[in-house]
Amino acid sequence: MARHSYDEFCRLRQEFFNQEQDRGLGADLVLSDDEERLNRYVMNLKQQELAKGVENPYELISARHFFEMVARINESPLFKLIQQMPKGGVLHAHDTAIGSTELIVRATRHEHLWQSGNIPQTDRDPMPVYKFSRTKPTTEGDWRLVADIRTSIGNEAYDDAIRKMFTLYTKDPLNAHRDINDVWRKFMALFICFEPMVTYRPVWEEYFYGCLEELLADNVTYLEFRGLLPPVYDLDDRTYSPEDIVQMYVDQSEKFLQAHPKFIGVKFIYAPLKFCDDSTFDGYLTLIQKLKERFPNFIAGFDLVGQEDLGRPHTDFNERLLQLPTAINFFFHAGETNWIGRRDENLIDAILLGTKRIGHGFAALKHPVVLEQIKKRQVCIEINPISNQVLKLVQDFRNHPGAFYFSDNYPVVVSSDDPSFWCASPLSHDFFVAFMGLASARADIRLLKKLALNSIEYSSMEPDEKARAVQKWTTGWNKFVEDTLKTVPAEF
Repeated sequence: MARHSYDEFCRLRQEFFNQEQDRGLGADLVLSDDEERLNRYVMNLKQQELAKGVENPYELISARHFFEMVARINESPLFKLIQQMPKGGVLHAHDTAIGSTELIVRATRHEHLWQSGNIPQTDRDPMPVYKFSRTKPTTEGDWRLVADIRTSIGNEAYDDAIRKMFTLYTKDPLNAHRDINDVWRKFMALFICFEPMVTYRPVWEEYFYGCLEELLADNVTYLEFRGLLPPVYDLDDRTYSPEDIVQMYVDQSEKFLQAHPKFIGVKFIYAPLKFCDDSTFDGYLTLIQKLKERFPNFIAGFDLVGQEDLGRPHTDFNERLLQLPTAINFFFHAGETNWIGRRDENLIDAILLGTKRIGHGFAALKHPVVLEQIKKRQVCIEINPISNQVLKLVQDFRNHPGAFYFSDNYPVVVSSDDPSFWCASPLSHDFFVAFMGLASARADIRLLKKLALNSIEYSSMEPDEKARAVQKWTTGWNKFVEDTLKTVPAEF
């Protein structure tokens, strides 16, 4: 068989290239003249940043750990532009790790907060225990009022100590934790330590409202969040039921939406821990049905959370999950693992159970039939790139499976998981590393725009809610393009 002529080869190569580009996420979007101009500017910023890593890979943001590069990212003109971009919604985040560390610091300034144990000096030191109470807690421990500790060491010193404690951030992230189990132990310890503070009712409500304020400041206008619904208490030793706690969420959401009509809405996914016995699990199923009946529009559905490698497999729960009413949607975490042939098989269960979205889906790339079904059923994968790196699934963002999902237009959104604990913004940092690391060097503003639109399309909003959300988002997007172009150099 004769070889092609060079001209024919070039034509075929361009045709091949076009076919690949046409399959990428966002390739179906057509940009306006103003968007095209903004795109030229965005791509110039992107190529400048990528060029730093060609000669010196150590300078490539996507090849390094987020903790090593976050300061540089924060100074990047492209990151600042992405901060201003309307990004739609966060569809994967956990209630007590959405807000910044400053919201945790604020919680420690409330009256009647007691502390037992010292703030750790190393990752191996035990975490202190907290409790709000009018009187000294009677349980074991050397209890002191936080107000007294503040007086003894100074407010600024105490605040700084809290900031250092409630984070996985470290200057040496590659060596700070030996393996995935090690980093998950510290990760879960943060939740356990914070829980008695955040579950004090005034803090619970203040923290959640503060989270919504920070989302909006980051130009995120919709939230679907997961939560365990731990007992909330007050100083009169009253504990609130899960229904009461969800009502608090509803009340704070409505209060926020009234004050900020730009915000689209909030919905909640009940997501208890998969580390449970059968009777406890049965209690979860009873509760989700009660919650859905009482809050039909606020409750999006059900999930199970926790470290997947060590948690119970979905096969332990499938029979009972199938008995839930079809009105209860599933949004299962699945494939948050590097394994193949073990807990990654939860992906198969999630698909067959009819999950609407898959949390993380990191291991889906190893399951060709799962991939087929994801496209066929339009099951959205919630990609959380920074989380996956911090929790030791991937080191170089270019090797994240999201790169493949982007390249072949899989139904995906980018989210932030637990941004508080890695000093990240509610969504902008994850958008940035997805654009710079997971996406092709050629991927442009259409990918960012598609991710924002996907966060509405694959949300659990009703069709009429989605239509209003797209309208609101489009208004915000057009204003963003108009305002940004005023600052773009004339050559673009």
